[in-house]
Parts: sequence; structure tokens; C-alpha cells
Amino acid sequence: MVASTPFFFFLFFFFSSLQELLPTPLFLPPFFSREGRRASSGGAGPRPAASAAEPAAPSATPAACARGRSCGLHPRAEPRPAAPATAVAALLDAGDTRGLTRALFPENTYGVDSGGDPKVIPKLTFEEFKDFHRRYYHPGNAKIWFYGDDDPNERLRILSGYLDQFEASSASNESKVQPQKLFSAPKRIIEKYPAGEGEDLKKKHMVCLNWLLSEEPLGLETELALGFLDHLLLGTPASPLRRILLESGLGDAIVGGGIEDELLQPQFSVGLKGVSDSDIQKVEELVADTLKKLAEEGFAPEAVEASMNTIEFSLRENNTGSFPRGLSLMLRSIGKWIYDMDPFEPLRYEKRLQSLKARIAEEGSKAVFSPLIEKFILNNPHRVTVELQPDPDKASHDETVEKEILEKVRAGMTEEDLAELARATQELRLKQETPDPPEALRSVPSLSLQDIPRKPIHVPTEIGEINGVKVLQHDLFTNDVVYAEIVFDMSLLKKEHLQLVPLFCQSLLEMGTKDMDFVQLNQLIGRKTGGISVYPFTSSVRGKVDPCTRIIVRGKAMAGRVEDLFNLMNCILQEVQFTEQQRFKQLVCQNKARMESQLRGSGHGIAAARMDAKLNVAGWIAEQMRGISYLEFLRDLEKKVDQDWDEIASSLEGIRKSLLSRKGCLVNMTADGKNITNSTNFLAKFLDSLPSDPFSETGSWHAQLSSGNEAIVIPTQVNYVGKAANIYETGYQLSGSAYVISKHIRNTWLWDHIRVSGGAYGGFCDFDTHSGVFSYLSYRDPNLLKTLDVYDGTPSFLREIELDDDTLTKAIIGAIGYVDPYRLPNAKGYSSLLRYLRGITDEERERRREEILSTSLKDFKEFADAVEAVKNNGVVVAVASPEDVAVANGERPGFFDVKKVL
Repeated sequence: MVASTPFFFFLFFFFSSLQELLPTPLFLPPFFSREGRRASSGGAGPRPAASAAEPAAPSATPAACARGRSCGLHPRAEPRPAAPATAVAALLDAGDTRGLTRALFPENTYGVDSGGDPKVIPKLTFEEFKDFHRRYYHPGNAKIWFYGDDDPNERLRILSGYLDQFEASSASNESKVQPQKLFSAPKRIIEKYPAGEGEDLKKKHMVCLNWLLSEEPLGLETELALGFLDHLLLGTPASPLRRILLESGLGDAIVGGGIEDELLQPQFSVGLKGVSDSDIQKVEELVADTLKKLAEEGFAPEAVEASMNTIEFSLRENNTGSFPRGLSLMLRSIGKWIYDMDPFEPLRYEKRLQSLKARIAEEGSKAVFSPLIEKFILNNPHRVTVELQPDPDKASHDETVEKEILEKVRAGMTEEDLAELARATQELRLKQETPDPPEALRSVPSLSLQDIPRKPIHVPTEIGEINGVKVLQHDLFTNDVVYAEIVFDMSLLKKEHLQLVPLFCQSLLEMGTKDMDFVQLNQLIGRKTGGISVYPFTSSVRGKVDPCTRIIVRGKAMAGRVEDLFNLMNCILQEVQFTEQQRFKQLVCQNKARMESQLRGSGHGIAAARMDAKLNVAGWIAEQMRGISYLEFLRDLEKKVDQDWDEIASSLEGIRKSLLSRKGCLVNMTADGKNITNSTNFLAKFLDSLPSDPFSETGSWHAQLSSGNEAIVIPTQVNYVGKAANIYETGYQLSGSAYVISKHIRNTWLWDHIRVSGGAYGGFCDFDTHSGVFSYLSYRDPNLLKTLDVYDGTPSFLREIELDDDTLTKAIIGAIGYVDPYRLPNAKGYSSLLRYLRGITDEERERRREEILSTSLKDFKEFADAVEAVKNNGVVVAVASPEDVAVANGERPGFFDVKKVL
């Protein structure tokens, strides 16, 4: 079916009762990758160091959009730092937090872990499992969504062919969520989480206050107002609750996601991590006192105006980046639809937005927001305070308890029981490793290669020059929004300043100027623009030794505000003063806490960065700014801020002097032609303000980490296992077929052996087509050496593979979807910029696309020789438990160099 607008058909199931029967969660985490560099299927890339009034994620409700994380998305190359969605998510890196959900929702299904409790899962029988699936994964319990400009009657005809095969079901009535009744008094729980042996535990406590806001779903206007309130409280670095908590010095970083309204009943959570035991009560009191003061005094008019502009801009822009709008609209609707409410209500925000704005204008913001603080938070007894305490013995204690349970179970089994268990296990493994029959796979409808355009998506690009600076212009309809990127050459920096770059970028938006403090600066950005962000970008360039290293200043504004946008970009770049010592120390502590959290929750990203750093210069540069090396730097810098602040401030100023220059500067503009033309004078004025020559010349950055195998040891029950090598160095010449083959390896061999039979939460392979690094990674993996053996089996898998035409066609189409994904205009302009920086031409894109479309079985078998290099010469990095690393080094003496970081 061909349509000018993409056609989507989604069938999704909603169930709530008996969730304790589910043995595993139903989603996979994103994979750490960079925009366009990967031949695997995607994921999240490096984080921007800082952004102000930043856009939000694609599953937008208007209320969620008000929180600044729902209506827009940076392209996948540079996603913004995301706040955890809930208190549970915020604390996941610390260990088991089932106690919080049980305490907050003791009487309904949300108190039960949807992923299953490992202690209870063994009691689940196969018959119960099948019966659950039969009853609840039924079309009678489904919501069906169409999006596109195809014929609605034809849609229904196709759908009828499927639904007519089923009998009616009562599952939708049986799976309704019952509201949790509000408490009459607050509760408190204390839990332990695993900490490293010998670790300084003085400031390792966490405390989070969590409220359930109502017994029933709220009206959309109330939700929208609460979303505004959340943005005012926590949405930006200048937001008072966020700022006061961090400036108190009581903790290192915020935990809790603010207002969360994706469940039937909304919640609010906030707290701190990196807290001393003696300061737990002080944090709780500070939260309460700050909220009371805000309820009594209200918010500054500038803060309200900034939030209003930021939220309204996001709603009207409706920027989902490279996330399809059809999917985004569906995800907005789900939040109401699955609770039998109007699915289109969340999409109709205009009337309620105008009503809220009118109320604020007539009654004042205090009359709108103070009652919300008082009713839903301060006077609400349904509060659960969670304190997490570090315990270096917890991991070993949990393992001992698990072993005792297993030994008890085994002691109660006869020899016949053990033999039957071995037989059943072997039968299960055989089923897991047996591929679906070709006739079953062919029954799934799919496109044909004839449906795929032979040419890649064209992005109009005109290259010009203003005041000696090259300007890329993309004439695309953007609904009167102007998008601009100012790119500076980071290779002009001294090598010793490299690790300060992320903090430099963050300081530009979180420190003040001579005339404004950082709160006023953030508010001005929020009032005048759709957001500004600053972050480093690093990539290898195929065929070149020197990598591409840049700092990108990225902003957007309505066409009538472009002058304000460039003035504010100039302000943050040239007028921000590096004089606030304590403010800078807070930024150091926040980054340190974030990196420590990533070790537990995103260890695969840490392992990937570490392997890259051992294999190419660009990887080394990136790891210095976001890997283990950066964490070690931050720990030293935290002490140094108090001892050598003048030297640090001088280094930050040195980065600015080296960076800001028209030499090596590049500008990227995306808007319709008229608005680009109208922006030219404002851009010229901005460029005129830049120095004509850099302060210093390019230094040498040619460095890599040692290539030995490395185990990053942390207190954890799961591992993240990686192995990689540079296959260009062994003679492989890039072909577009690599995109097809890499994706197929991930979806078949690694899925079957790492996830299905191996028990890991995810398994990936990843080909950086710019550097030549081919890597494997696992996510939340119970294994270590066994996983490496699976990786090493990939060449044999490829040599022995047999593919029918249908399977090969589906693999090719999947690869096309990766290299040419859905993109909105601003994402098209930004992707074009990255291709320009990496020297990728449209001619090369066309050639790669032809190679993808002509991929054959022979290409799969030949690629085995390329990945043989990973098997024979690959470097291994694992983020793993000390016990598993000790076992691995026992089986393979000296295999890992051990590095303890937590």
C-alpha cells in the first residue's frame, strides 16, 4: 500500500490484573550509538552537556509537555539529558526498589512488579503462563490505531480479515485497573542497596519523597496546570525547588521525576542522592519548607512567562525529531485510552491552554499554582518517603540467600526429578534455538523491494558564506520555526583542557553574566526562544587519521524571535563569567553522580566508550568526556575546586579564547527560504562579534587507551559485556551490505543466544562505519565468558547461514529503515550537517543504498572473514560484578585487568 503520508497500523494490548505472573519486562533498552555512524539498529547517543528550555520526548500529553520532556526530541545523535520518569526509575541504579511501588500502591496492580519478582517467578507454571497469554493477549483486549491517508474502508477490510478469526473476549473488562485509595497518614520505608567494598559510604544515602496525588484521574486542564507547575518547580536548572535542593549542599543530584501522569493516578516525587546519613531529615524538611514558601509567595513573573513560552512553543512545534508523528500521537492517546477515556482528549490542548493562560492573566499565577501545591502535595497524606542506605554486604547476602534456596530445592528432588529437569531444560533450549519455519515467517505481511525508493531522502542544501564563515542552508517548511547550529572547532583546544569541555558547555548555560545571574539568563532563554543547548560532538572520519571534534551551539526560535536567539547565543558564548566557584562545584558533583548512576544502569554504554577509546582517537576523545576516564577526572576535580579554583577558572576562560573564532566556525540553518533570508542580517551581526583568529593553534590529540582486556568492577548482579575490533585494519572495505548483515546478526544470532537462551536483557552488535570498529555488547547479562563465546561464534553462524528470498528481503528493508529513518525538517537539516562534517556526500549515500538493496547471501558469508578479526584480535571490556570477574580470571588466568570504580 503506497500513500503520500506514512500508513501505520498498530495493535497493542493492555492488561493489569495478574501482572505478577509476567516473568520478564516487555521492552528492550536503547543501545548507545551515535547518529549515522552505526550499522546496527539504533539507540541513544552521547548526551549534550547542557541545554536550556530544552525540547521533550515524543510520547507527549500536553501535561507531560509542560514538564519539558514530551513534545520534541533532539535527533538521535545528541539526545538531551533526560530526567527519570518516576522515582522508581530514578533509583533503579541503586538496586531493588520494589518496596517503593508496593508502599505507594499497596492495593492495586501498580504495586506488583510488571517484570516479575525473581523470587516468585519459579512458582509460575507453564499452564498459568499460557492461560494468561491466551486470555489477555487477545484482540478483544486490544486497542487498534491507524495513521495515514489511506482508504479507511480498506483499513477495516484488512483488519476484519484478522479479527474475524477470533471469538469475543471479556478480557478488557477483567483487566481494568482499580484506583488506589489515598492514605490517611504518610509512610516511610528504608531499603538497602549494594555498595562497593571499601567505598566511602558517608555521602551515599538517597532520599526521595513520593506523593500519590488523587484517587481518580484528573481533568486535562488540571493535568496541564500541574505540568506547568512541575516545569516551574523542577524543569530547568533555574527552577526554584531544583536549584534550592542542589545549592543546599545536602546532596549531589536530584532524584525523582517530578509529576508523572502516565498511570491512572498521577504522582509527584523529588529527592536527593549523595546524601549523608545525618542529613536525610534536613532534605525532607528543605523540600517541605521550599514548597510552603512557594505556595505562600508564588513564582517570579519572569519564571512563569518563561515556562509558558517554553511549553507553548513545544506544543505548537510538535517536534518529534526522527520519531514518527503517527507513533507519537498514538502514545499520547494511550495514557487515557487504556483507562477507557477519550483517546483524542489529550490531543485537544488549545482550548485548555488558552483557558489556563487567561486564568493566569486575570487572577495571577499565585492563584493558579499555590492551591495545587497545597492540595496535591503539602496537605496530601498519601506520601511515601523512601530512604536508600548503602550496604557493601547486600550483594553477597542476596547471593547467599539465593544459593540457600536453590540448595533447599535441590535437596528435595529425587534423581528422577533431576533427570526430568535436565530433559526439560534441554527441550527448552532446543525450542529456543530452533528458528521459526519459513512458511510461518512468510505469513507475516511485508513490503517488497519494489516498494523501496532507489534514491535516499534528499535534503536541499545550499552552501554559502557570511563574513568569511561557511553557512549551510536547508530550505524546508518548518512551520515558522528557525533552527540554527553554530559549530566550533574543538581541535583548537589544548589537550589538557579536553576533560573540562562538558563542564565548560554546561557552565555557559548555568552561570551568570555581569548583568544577569544564571536564573535570569535561563528565564530569558525560556521567554525568547524554544531552547538553546551546547555540547561536544566527536566522530571518526572514514579514510582520515584526524577525527572530527566540534562543539555545537544549537538553538531554535519563532521567525520573529531570531534576533533574540542570536543575541542570546552571543551572550552565553561571550558574556557568561566563570566566577561562581560553588556553582561550578555543584555541576561537578551532579556530573559525578550521573556517571556513577550510568555505571549501574547503562554499563553497556560505558563498556562501548571504553572499547572505542582503545581502538581509535575519536573514541579516546569521547571517553575522556563521558567514560570512566571522565569519572576519575571528576572525582579529582571535586577536590581541586576548593584548592585551585583560580586555575580552573583560567582554564575555562582559555577554552573560550581558543574556541571562539570565525576560523573553523560553521553555521547550519534550517527553515523555509524566506525566513532564512530574513535571518541573514542577525546571523551576520552574530558572526561579526566573534574574533577573527583563534587564540591558540591546533594541538596533538593522537592518543588511545591500552588495548588489554578490562573488567570495570561494580557492585551488581548483572553484567555488561563487550568485545570489539577495528575491521578496517584487517582489510575490510565498507559495503552497504554491512548494514543489512549487522542488523540480521543482532535480530537472530545475538537475540537467540544472548537474550533468549542466555537470559540477558539485550544483546547488540554495532558497526561504526566511520572508524571501522565492529563491536558486540550485552545488557543486564547474567553471563560473562559464555557471552564472549557467543560473540566468537558469529563468524561460523555467517558461514553456515542459509537465507531464503523472503528473509533476505526483510533484512534489506530493515536496514533501509535504519539508514533512512523518518525525520522531520529540523532533523533532516541536522543530519545533513553531520554528514557534511564527516565528509559523506549524496553520491556516497546513493552508492551505499544500492549496495544495501543488492545484498546477497554471498555478502553474508564473506562478512564472516571481517568479524573473524573481532574473534581473534578483539578487545574485551566488561562492566561486571567482582565475583563474576574473579570466576572468569580463574577459568582464564590473567584474562582481565581489573579496575574497581565503585
